[in-house]
Amino acid sequence: MAIGSKELAPVELDTFEDERLVDELKKAKEELFNLRFQAATGQLESHGRLRAVKRDIARIYTVIRERELGIRATPAPIEVPEKPAKKSTKAKTEAKAEADDKTGASDKTEEKN
Repeated sequence: MAIGSKELAPVELDTFEDERLVDELKKAKEELFNLRFQAATGQLESHGRLRAVKRDIARIYTVIRERELGIRATPAPIEVPEKPAKKSTKAKTEAKAEADDKTGASDKTEEKN
């Protein structure tokens, strides 16, 4: 049985974009630093985790290098539909005033007063 984190399976790394791979690499390096610090101070509980994190880092480096060499394909970026910008409060009140003018709703309230 191979040691490694279940979150960073090689098949899953293929689906990550380059930016996410770099982020995962940073996280893994930070975790390795913390684990080494814990080992030096005698607080480390799981020594196998050191080996697993090192292997995760090696896997990420391998995927990045294979993409640079063209051995492994880079996944196509997922297009996210852009949401229309939210209107500010002032814009909302102006839009409502225009709608009221068209329907005559504001005239009815003025007649009551």
